[in-house]
Amino acid sequence: MTHKPIKKAVFPVAGLGTRFLPATKAIPKELLPIVDRPLIQYAVDEAREAGIEQIIFVTGRGKTAIVEHFDIAFELETTMEERGKDLSVLDPTRATPGDIITVRQQVPLGLGHAIWCARAIVGDDPFAILLPDELMIGKPGCIKQMVEAYNDVGGNLISVLEVPQEEVSSYGVIAPGEVKSDTLTEVTGLVEKPAVADAPSNKIISGRYILQPEVMRVLEDQGKGAGGEIQLTDAMARMIGDQPFHAVTFEGSRYDCGSKVGFVEATLALALEREDMGADVRDIAERLLAR
Repeated sequence: MTHKPIKKAVFPVAGLGTRFLPATKAIPKELLPIVDRPLIQYAVDEAREAGIEQIIFVTGRGKTAIVEHFDIAFELETTMEERGKDLSVLDPTRATPGDIITVRQQVPLGLGHAIWCARAIVGDDPFAILLPDELMIGKPGCIKQMVEAYNDVGGNLISVLEVPQEEVSSYGVIAPGEVKSDTLTEVTGLVEKPAVADAPSNKIISGRYILQPEVMRVLEDQGKGAGGEIQLTDAMARMIGDQPFHAVTFEGSRYDCGSKVGFVEATLALALEREDMGADVRDIAERLLAR
C-alpha cells in the first residue's frame, strides 16, 4: 500500500529553557552546543536525512536566533572566504529559501498546543514531530527509522525506548498490543506520566512522532491534562482505535538534553566518538576521575 509521504516536520522550540539559566537568558536553549553543533542542528539534520523538505519551527518570544542560525551569514562567510577558510562546515546551516517556516506559540499551554499552532502549515499532510531536547543518535537516525516503518504500515507512529520500571512516571508510556517485529509494536493505549504501579509497560515515548493530520482536529478541543497543560499524549490516545497506531523501538542512543546531567552526558559521549578529539577527551576524563 502506498502512503502519503512524510515531507513536513514540526519542531516545538518555544520553551523558556529555565533549567539552563542564566545561560538561556539571551540564548535559546536549542542553540546551546553539543561539542560544536547546536542542539537544534542535530534535530534538523536528522529530519533532512529522512527526506523532510519543510521545517516548521513553533517559536516564542526571543527565539529569532534559531531561524537566523539557518540563514546565510554574509559577513561571516565573506570574511572566511577572503581568508581562505573552508566554508563546508556551514553547509548544514544554510536552508533552501522557503524550506523553513515559523509560527508563534504566544501562550505556553503545553506540547499539544504547540503542535496545534502549526495546523495551517501542516494542512492535510501527515507530518513528523521532533523534540530537540531529545538528542537521538543512530545510524540511520530515529526519524528515518520511523519513516521506513511508516512506509510499510502507515498511520501514526511514535518512537519508544525501554527504561527501568521505576522511571516510568516521568514519561508518556505505551500500552503495547501485537508485536509486529523486533522494532515494531502495536499501540493500544497511551498514559502520560503514570504511577509506577499503574504503568502498562516500561516503553516510554521518546520525542519523535509521525502523525496523521487528524490529530489537529483532536487538539482543537483537547482539554488540559497532566501539569495543567494540553498534552499531545492525550490527543493521540483519543485517536487509537480510529487509525493505525504503532511504536517503533529506536535503535540507537538517546540523551535527555532537557536536563543538565543529560546535556553533559551527550557532550561527553559525542566528543569521545570524534576522531579529532576523542582520544584527548578520554585522557582528560581519566585524569579528572583520578583526582
